[in-house]
Amino acid sequence: MKIKKRGIAGTLESSDVMVVINPHDSQEIKLIVQSKVEKQFGSSIRKTVKDTLEKCGVVSAVVDVRDQGALDCVIKARVEAAAYRASDEKNVKFGDLS
Repeated sequence: MKIKKRGIAGTLESSDVMVVINPHDSQEIKLIVQSKVEKQFGSSIRKTVKDTLEKCGVVSAVVDVRDQGALDCVIKARVEAAAYRASDEKNVKFGDLS
């Protein structure tokens, strides 16, 4: 999946996560994570985001994650939604990545 424009999903409410995906010039994922539970779950959040992007086929993007204590299933859903919005895909099959 090619990231063509900015895609946003989620909110900054408690127990949610906001994911912003932008195009990136190089063929890599640049991941920025800010979380109020960084010390306890930072590595898990990064792994969930990277795994979800891989399943979506994203290989080049700048991903900004602002976590407010979201569960893994919420993080996956927000990353998937932001990726589809950023790719401008018209044939969306949410949930097929699980």
